[in-house]
Amino acid sequence: MIEVTDLVRHYRTGDGVVRAVDGVTFSVAEGETLGLVGESGCGKSTTAKLLVALERADGGALSVGGIDVRTARGPHLRQLRRTIQLVFQDPYASLNPRRRIAATLAEVLTVHRLARGGTVAGRVADLLDMVGLPGSVADRYPHQLSGGQRQRVGIARALAVEPRVLVLDEPVSALDVSVRAEVMNLLASLRASLGLTYVFISHDLGMVRHLCDRIAVMYLGKIVETGGWRDVSDEPLHPYTRSLHDAVPVADPAVESGRAHRTLRGEVPDPAAPPSGCRFHPRCPIAEDACRTDEPVLTVRGDRAVACHLV
Repeated sequence: MIEVTDLVRHYRTGDGVVRAVDGVTFSVAEGETLGLVGESGCGKSTTAKLLVALERADGGALSVGGIDVRTARGPHLRQLRRTIQLVFQDPYASLNPRRRIAATLAEVLTVHRLARGGTVAGRVADLLDMVGLPGSVADRYPHQLSGGQRQRVGIARALAVEPRVLVLDEPVSALDVSVRAEVMNLLASLRASLGLTYVFISHDLGMVRHLCDRIAVMYLGKIVETGGWRDVSDEPLHPYTRSLHDAVPVADPAVESGRAHRTLRGEVPDPAAPPSGCRFHPRCPIAEDACRTDEPVLTVRGDRAVACHLV
């Protein structure tokens, strides 16, 4: 369903070039959910925007449902919009505060000619019911809804064009903990009932394991490890993935105390001036001389792939 090969997106600034996405490769099969994990600033959201053509790649190849995203224009771009949709991280900022929910959803249906006249209201009601919201929500404004309700509206808007793929950019990180499980269960239910393909973006390795079939770990514009969710989350190979694993709290004081010396320290380096060699080496607890000079290649190891000299 999704094929990404050596995808590149750089931004030119007064200080140089910001390498937001710098040679990313992955694929997602139809009906599969891929978790894209990493800290803030690693390039996850930029990758999401490239997938849905909100931004255009500088290099590499990218196709969704057989459509070349890099060259899609006119009718091909309209077809792409029907194929893949993005659910944003902040459900309030992604909705027009001056428009009622009914108008927000109706706009999608009319622009894509999926409903007209008297059928629009019925389709809006169906979308709200699909995401577990009462019909009365249609007459409300975004500020009159809770965070969880607003995110459900965002999901309904994405589903309005009947897409085959949803890109979920940290869809629960802005929600209360008690609401996150409800939205995650909704996403799992929609995937099963509609046969959707997901790219689920998160900074929380513990969160993605509940929904994803495979996980790709991203650091400073590059993929450093991929594999099945159980392997990557329970037995990580790359030192960065191990650090993300150890950052997930465990309700066992003995286990937590043993993790203290492995806690990831420091900030993600400036993508405008990435370190030489392995980009993780300034923060890596096991880095050696070769890590500082030679950039590791993402190497397939059975059903896993890892970019590390020491694995």
